[in-house]
Amino acid sequence: MNIHEHQAKEILREYGAPTSNGIVIFDIKNIQENLKVLKTGNFVVKAQIHAGGRGKAGGVKLVKNFKDLEKEVKMMFGKTLVTHQTGREGKEVKRIYIEEASDIKSEYYLSCLVDRESSKIAFISSTEGGMDIEKVARDNPDKIITHKVEVAKKIEHSDIEKIISPFNLNVEQKKDAYKTIEALYKILIKKDASLIEINPLIITNNNRLICLDAKMNFDDNAIFRQPEILNLRDLNEEDPAEIEASKHDLAYIKLNGSIGCMVNGAGLAMATMDIIKLYGEEPANFLDVGGGASKEKVTSAFKLILSDKNVKGILINIFGGIMRCDILAQGLVDAAKETKLKVPLVVRLAGTNFKEGKKILEESGLKILSAGDLNDAAKKIVEAIK
Repeated sequence: MNIHEHQAKEILREYGAPTSNGIVIFDIKNIQENLKVLKTGNFVVKAQIHAGGRGKAGGVKLVKNFKDLEKEVKMMFGKTLVTHQTGREGKEVKRIYIEEASDIKSEYYLSCLVDRESSKIAFISSTEGGMDIEKVARDNPDKIITHKVEVAKKIEHSDIEKIISPFNLNVEQKKDAYKTIEALYKILIKKDASLIEINPLIITNNNRLICLDAKMNFDDNAIFRQPEILNLRDLNEEDPAEIEASKHDLAYIKLNGSIGCMVNGAGLAMATMDIIKLYGEEPANFLDVGGGASKEKVTSAFKLILSDKNVKGILINIFGGIMRCDILAQGLVDAAKETKLKVPLVVRLAGTNFKEGKKILEESGLKILSAGDLNDAAKKIVEAIK
């Protein structure tokens, strides 16, 4: 789960990390009254969307008086920002963060994330702040330092020294850096965050270290024990189909292709999408119904696929282990009849009760193409939509 920058900064402040002061607004009413808490005449107006690249898309503006501030806020509200992370449709700005402008002397990069391979927390630091870290890693890998630390009650000072080693900080700046890294470490563990990114982490002209921008992602599988984080969820930033999927405990991600997929198991789902591409088409979604899906869950998944107008055909690939193929087949038949299915449907069943499942499909009276294996299934659905 992602949250907005202003929410991430509130959490950082709660844990003692230095940030610039700011306010979030949801409309243009009473802006001047709200700004009284900020101790500056220079402001930065930031669109709040779940995507990077806001600055290049016109979503970050520096203003030097209230008149210009009000003008920029009015122009930004309701604007659709298109960045390299939003896709062509972009995202509409429905909230704006206004913060005190900072005089920037130096820009750094700092992040921490769960490193699954080592079962440790990986801190990444670089002197190339304010830039796309993936580009830095590609063009100047020597500019990036990665240091992995154990999961414990607190982070050791020796670890912090290694993390900040590229930054060349003075004594006072180091104090702020210690606070920041200790905060990131605690948040990652206590709040079940999977990624925290500060880009840039800056040194101001008065030699203060500040988290100028912040991004936080949280582990969806642990969100049940983080109700205060779940309350920060902004459904406006999520795909409506993915919101609907979460209501039925379906793992669904919308893609840009024309063949809808329903599979049980993430690995099998990835293999199914790969073989669709191998035969020259693109998957319309990733959809894992899980190992023990009910007939109702299968029906919901089927309807979800058909809600995508780009879908020209559907491939169902099920290996019945915990899931019984006859239950899935009945769910498919019920859903196909209820939705008055008009696109080609190819089904490959294997495993528990697959013979019974095939019989249900054959006797349904529907035009359902049966496949013997995954290659056969992919070939049939690609040919069917031509």
